[in-house]
Amino acid sequence: MRLAERIRHVELSPTFRINAMARRMKAQGIDVLDFSVGEPDFETPRCAKEAGKSAIDRNVTRYTENEGTLELRQAIVEKLKADNGLSYATDQILVSPGAKASLYCAAMALFGPGDDVLVPQPFWVSYPEQIRLAGATPVPLVAREANGFKLTAEELDAAIRPNTRGLILNYPSNPTGACYDRKELAAIADVAVTRKLVVVADEIYEKLLYDGRTFTSLAALGPAIAARTVVVNGVSKAFAMTGWRLGYAAGPKEIIDAMGKVQSHTTSHPASMAQVAGEAALREAGEDVARMAAEFTRRRDATMALLAKLPGFTCVPPAGAFYVFPNVSGLFGRAIGGRTVTCGQDVSEALLETARVAVVPGEAFGSRDHIRISFSCAMERIEEGLRRIGDATRLP
Repeated sequence: MRLAERIRHVELSPTFRINAMARRMKAQGIDVLDFSVGEPDFETPRCAKEAGKSAIDRNVTRYTENEGTLELRQAIVEKLKADNGLSYATDQILVSPGAKASLYCAAMALFGPGDDVLVPQPFWVSYPEQIRLAGATPVPLVAREANGFKLTAEELDAAIRPNTRGLILNYPSNPTGACYDRKELAAIADVAVTRKLVVVADEIYEKLLYDGRTFTSLAALGPAIAARTVVVNGVSKAFAMTGWRLGYAAGPKEIIDAMGKVQSHTTSHPASMAQVAGEAALREAGEDVARMAAEFTRRRDATMALLAKLPGFTCVPPAGAFYVFPNVSGLFGRAIGGRTVTCGQDVSEALLETARVAVVPGEAFGSRDHIRISFSCAMERIEEGLRRIGDATRLP
């Protein structure tokens, strides 16, 4: 069977592939600790669950507007104004079945053959693949570990070529947890405006910050950058609503309208009852989010303390999100469970085989020297998993 040429250049999401391996091992009765997937283990806030159930009982189970219900879009407008200082009308909002779908619609609406799109590396696994699906070329731009995995304005400016069309900016970052402060963002915004880049700002982890940091949305830095920015967010991470599949984008009406065209011919709107639940979450779940964020802070601190005890591991503390991205190059050349490891992929496979711990190899994010560990699970599982990793990698 001949497949479309575009699909030859696209890989299955490595995080889902590794999670599937872990699930198969668990189904076989093997005790696997899965640190591979970025999914909070908390319950969805009660207000959202009750709203979703009520929607079903009230037969709110039919098609909605392609761009999402007016009520949900109004709640998003109010959220963006109150939390981020952003002013949008409801026709500048597109609600999608997850932030990943919002990002895909943005890629398809904005980029095409002949366009280069800068992607800070390490990057979330789907950015390059979505850009390729749009027919454009992803151009990795290394965000140096020595700089906390943050891109500088000077590095951005130096990377721009005649075909450079856009920039994907994810902060706090998956996989590194890196987050930009207002001054750093302002310098990046100046370059984007001056060099006429369109920016897709993935802000899905905005509410999960550590050490007293505050979040600044790129589009809040003035009308010039707002006119060139698509803000992407959703309820999956901060609200523990991954399975509800609800994300959204905000931006210039021309871009949102174009994204809506893509959505109308692919997924259409998210499930109607999920939209009702999402509206309730945005309006009523502030205390739930704060409670979860506090627990993530506790887990982040514990994970960093345990990693610091492991020979061969070094790790930049994450400023946000719920991942650590330790450098494991100190293990290269050593044997783990009979396997000599030379890269992050080797380390990940050896840990799954030997320690029964699933992590994601750094190669999935553009780095062979790292692995990603999600601390979105219970504290006792974090402690047990890192104990196993320590046992497996300890020098004889």
